[in-house]
Amino acid sequence: MIGTEFIPGQGLGNQLLCYVTARCIALEHGVPFGLVRGELLGNVLHSQRGMYFMDIELGEKIAEEDRDKYLRYDEKETRLFIGNSQHDMTHGCYVADADPALHTLPDNTLIYGNMQSEDYFGKYREEVRGWLKLRPEADSREYTRDNLCIINMRGGEYADSPELFLDRSYWLHAIRNMKKIRPDMEFMVVTEDVESARKVLPEYECHHFDMGKDYATVRNARYLILSNSSFAIMPAFTSETLQYAIAPKYWARHNVSDGYWASGQNIYSFLDYQDRSGKIFSAEECRKEWEEYKRTSPLYAAHDTPMTEEQKQRGEQNMKKLRRAFMVKKALRKIERSLKR
Repeated sequence: MIGTEFIPGQGLGNQLLCYVTARCIALEHGVPFGLVRGELLGNVLHSQRGMYFMDIELGEKIAEEDRDKYLRYDEKETRLFIGNSQHDMTHGCYVADADPALHTLPDNTLIYGNMQSEDYFGKYREEVRGWLKLRPEADSREYTRDNLCIINMRGGEYADSPELFLDRSYWLHAIRNMKKIRPDMEFMVVTEDVESARKVLPEYECHHFDMGKDYATVRNARYLILSNSSFAIMPAFTSETLQYAIAPKYWARHNVSDGYWASGQNIYSFLDYQDRSGKIFSAEECRKEWEEYKRTSPLYAAHDTPMTEEQKQRGEQNMKKLRRAFMVKKALRKIERSLKR
């Protein structure tokens, strides 16, 4: 048996990636799949209704008191300690790639970690589509149109984080890139945080339906502009309608990276990536650049090394500069919105 455990506080995107990865590794090994605390699936910050829009097979139920009967494997981590946020200074920014050891685990192992690499589940796309099939009554195609692009914006706790929250410029660059494909392209925002989305893109229709319809709308879109959130990864991967999708280059550190990926696991073959200037890169181009960065970057050479006191002081100054710039942009956007009323 190969399995995993749902951890309180995980969002739906993280839960599904852990579920799919562990189940694919079990399938690869030809052994049963199991879950500790499988009842947490779908019970997340934005919904306490569970997986009401899917019928998901949870495999063997593993009681919490029995988890110690299994081997535990923690996915290998790589972190860069850098002064972009208190998190990155204290815990390090997670930049890890796929861990090959997941493919060689012994039977009766529980896997813990990020578990977001396509290396773990990519060859099982059809199986994953079956596992994550929407219930007929939840499979909404209300917003599936040839000239409609769905913008999936992440707000919530991201909205106050300069290193995480994507600036309006990212979305406008992506909108222009989508219009190169179809000049008549229209746009609609799907988000868990409508208030923040309307501040960033007030000119577009914004919706938070419920978790199931948000998921279905993203999954059934023909065109997508994504944020650096795990929520949309499985809908995009299992989509049978998707023609083109743009995601932020460097993923969770799009705003501040000098070339590192946070993380390398989030380079997916089914997405293209946009940098801060609006230039588009294929997944293969991103992988090559990332490998070169790891080979040549002094910052990466010091991975997993906590910051010295001197580095922390410089980091604190950098964080203050990022925060000031972030707040100035927010203030300017507010003024701009008020002038247009």
